[in-house]
Amino acid sequence: MPDTLFVTECFRTHRSTGALVPSGRRLARALARPLRTGGSGEPRRYLEVGAGTGAVSRHLASLLGPDDTLDLVESNPRFAARLRADPVLRPYGGRVRLTEARVEDLGPGTYDGIVCGLPFANFHATEVTAILTGLLDRLTPGATLSYFSYVGLRRLGLLLAGAPEYTRLVEVEATLAGIRRRYEVGRGLVVGNVPPAWVHHLAPDRAAASPQRAVSTVPPPTGPTAAEPESVGT
Repeated sequence: MPDTLFVTECFRTHRSTGALVPSGRRLARALARPLRTGGSGEPRRYLEVGAGTGAVSRHLASLLGPDDTLDLVESNPRFAARLRADPVLRPYGGRVRLTEARVEDLGPGTYDGIVCGLPFANFHATEVTAILTGLLDRLTPGATLSYFSYVGLRRLGLLLAGAPEYTRLVEVEATLAGIRRRYEVGRGLVVGNVPPAWVHHLAPDRAAASPQRAVSTVPPPTGPTAAEPESVGT
């Protein structure tokens, strides 16, 4: 059965939700594959941006080692309420923390792996650049940022779009393509998802030797305006 909350929020806040159904298990596993989780002997910090109703969050939490932590960022208050009450996430207590805010308002911090579920096809190119480069700047050496895009939706959007929307979509795709050329270290096709999706893995280390960045970066906000995390279930 479809998640009725997810369907409702898709129509209510399509720009920030971007899908009718949550991510499937195969997509969650593909997004998490590069993460260096559990058994490393040292605590690791992970971040999921656009956690939604927790479909990917639950899989990420299951991979945590005893001292690892997972930060969730979700701007939709109804999705955030679902995450706080999630029976799978609640037992993790302070090891899984939720920040109800836009990713642009997230406080400073670095992570050993980031998963991003934001629907970039619904954003403007400048927003895509700011978000992705800002997240890449939060990665520790050797860490990876993973995000996904649905197969075929870009072409369908271009066919249905009017002139201003067509221009926006073309600019967003050009921005994403440029970032992938600069930072992509791997990708995979997840056929067993609704709809099928490409998973892209980015790493800042790939471009570290370059004397000039291809895209500008936006530092994370600091001070009293930065959003504060809370333990899931509190």
